[in-house]
Amino acid sequence: MHARSRSAPARSYPVRNRRARRARCSDSAPARRPVGVTLLVTVVLGLASSSASAQVARFTTELALDVRSPQIADMTEDGGRLAVVVRTRRGRTDVDHQRFGDPTYVAPSLATAMVIDARTGARTWLHEEPTQLGDFAWSPDGRRLAYLYHDGERFGLRVHDAESGRTRDVVLPRERPVASSSPLEWTPDGRSILMAVRPDGWAERASAAFHELTDAAVVVQDSRNAFLAWDRVDLIADEQVTVLVDVDNGSLRELLTDVVPQSIGFSPDGARITYQTAVPRKTSYTRRDGTDYGLYTLDLASGGEPVQLVAPSEERVRVVWNDARDAFAWADGGAVHVRALGEEEGRDVTEGLRTMPGDTADVDYGVERWSPDGRDLLLTSSKGWHVLQVQAGDLQTVLALEEDEEARPSRSIERWSADGRYLYFSYSARDRWERGLKRLDIGSGEVEDVVLDGGVYRGWRITEDGSTIAYTMSDGDRPEDVWVTGEGYSAPVRLTSLNPELDDVALARTELVEYLDVDGNTLYGILYYPADYEPGRAYPLVAEVYEEFFDNGFNENMNLITAQGWLGFRPSVRFEEGYPGEAWLKAVPSAINKLIERGLVDPERVGVYGQSYGGYAVNLLITQTDRFAAAANVSGKVNIISFLGDSPKITTRNYAAAEVGQDRIGATLWEQPHKYIAHSAVMFADRIDTPLLMLSGEGDWNVPATNQREMYYALRRLGKEVVWVHYTAGGHGAGRASTVADFHDHWQRMFDWFAEHFGEDRATTSPQDGSD
Repeated sequence: MHARSRSAPARSYPVRNRRARRARCSDSAPARRPVGVTLLVTVVLGLASSSASAQVARFTTELALDVRSPQIADMTEDGGRLAVVVRTRRGRTDVDHQRFGDPTYVAPSLATAMVIDARTGARTWLHEEPTQLGDFAWSPDGRRLAYLYHDGERFGLRVHDAESGRTRDVVLPRERPVASSSPLEWTPDGRSILMAVRPDGWAERASAAFHELTDAAVVVQDSRNAFLAWDRVDLIADEQVTVLVDVDNGSLRELLTDVVPQSIGFSPDGARITYQTAVPRKTSYTRRDGTDYGLYTLDLASGGEPVQLVAPSEERVRVVWNDARDAFAWADGGAVHVRALGEEEGRDVTEGLRTMPGDTADVDYGVERWSPDGRDLLLTSSKGWHVLQVQAGDLQTVLALEEDEEARPSRSIERWSADGRYLYFSYSARDRWERGLKRLDIGSGEVEDVVLDGGVYRGWRITEDGSTIAYTMSDGDRPEDVWVTGEGYSAPVRLTSLNPELDDVALARTELVEYLDVDGNTLYGILYYPADYEPGRAYPLVAEVYEEFFDNGFNENMNLITAQGWLGFRPSVRFEEGYPGEAWLKAVPSAINKLIERGLVDPERVGVYGQSYGGYAVNLLITQTDRFAAAANVSGKVNIISFLGDSPKITTRNYAAAEVGQDRIGATLWEQPHKYIAHSAVMFADRIDTPLLMLSGEGDWNVPATNQREMYYALRRLGKEVVWVHYTAGGHGAGRASTVADFHDHWQRMFDWFAEHFGEDRATTSPQDGSD
């Protein structure tokens, strides 16, 4: 049965929210609608919650450092409790970037953490002060929350009892510190936790390997070794021992000592685990070779050796297990195969099902997930979503997708309800800000809106019966908060209000802008209005370029730009492999012209900047046009040839980026050297007439400052206007990835640079103090 089209009326649903019905509430107690009482608070999405006239303070770099962003780390199976982690930019400052690549170094990423009762809104702080935290996991009964924390020296394991409110350390043997990348999986009986610890002597070996490459008097590289030197350090960083930890006494049971298991899962009785492996065999330049992938099961009851299900090879196979962990499915060449434990090989369950009426080519299927009862598989194709009864071989199309793939809304499966009736999926239109969660009735084909409006939704957590649905949501302009809805709620409930200090701050208002690039492609960009915007006035504009932009939501960069009284803009581009440098010239000026035609922008006061790949884009763009009053490149390369070997700590990443990745050259330097020259802005520095500000960080392991230095010396030699600002404590992102003082300095220099070249006669202000 086919689903109804998007234009068909949707059936009523108790938590349906078409156009931004939101109840504001405090942190301590959420606003709920009592039985028999009607409560409706309307918030216009796309606007700040307070009127512009009431907002007198401007957004500053000091405020930016403390904007709180929540993440739902885990939810209990019944949806009653949420573990929520809250991070700020300030918590990521003061990183020692020189220690990037040191396996023993834990870069600061401080956060606060709390448990929220989803029904009452009551919160219990786990860490009210910023702390270095790792993964979180609720026990199967939802009473205990395990999580990893760093005490300044090493990671440890803590367990919080949600009913008593007590938190205790699980004391592990001191010689077996917890691995920073450790998984955290409760056994089904709730007695133990599967995690990873370091092998004996690991810290000493890891530290020695790092210092041999950074401090040694002589460093030797030898191509006869299968791995580059920094890849060998990474191999040490990955070493771990997978163990079961008894949460009562901290005793360890070793399970795996020589591999790093991935996608670990327990059988329902806890008697076995299944896992995949990815074992590097050599340094890879193509991302398609050098690693062997395998699939295994381990019987925990017998304590025997792992059983190989798929022999290790360079062919990467994505397998999908059923909930019982006794059968798995995978797609190969468009056909879907299923294999049960105990069987020697799988069987093609789509044999005879790959031909559809009117099609001459076979349908290629992918595997999405198993039904909760393990009888059906949800398959995907370019045509739609299909439910396959594995034993009977019956295939039903439950959702037909739109024929125009470019206009097709984005959909992603989030949950299959326990009764098998509903598929919950996130939804986003491609031509407007219409986003949220829907559910598909598999039997009837009807699609219902759970929440659907202009908000930005992330982190869906859905109970198996749909009674509780937790998520984070931004109205499109303000930072996100945690919300909850579902069958058990009469309306969505806001559980947090994390940024009250922004209630009286003027934040940017956003608009989705549609335009055509010079090739006729329809593209979209996000326009950010200053809070004091006056219709009919033409404003200076600063564009941030990268790749594709569509979703709005709170954006630190654009709010700092608009706080200067300028329009901010994030236009999208369309790439052609082999000629990526043309994309920005074809799209960015066209997008800005659209705004100029509307009378929004002063064409003489347009600036452009970008970071990383966006900074690279800026430097290429200003070799091709002089229409910008000023430009800024933040941590972006300028010479793609020297860049190939500029970043030793990330080994072959830069080669792969050019040949098969983001840089989109599509060939090696020796196959098509002319394309590497054409995409190195420094080769065309003589064509640059736009004043250029460059910002870099001494500890940038991604785009070392030596690359930007090439452009500075070239432009200075050519008599061009260029300023190079280098942060000795900075990393990738320059001052934005440095100290608090450097963060302020970075942005002040950006503001002053554009203001100067926009012809604004104003004294330099300290953006952190909120003054005008």
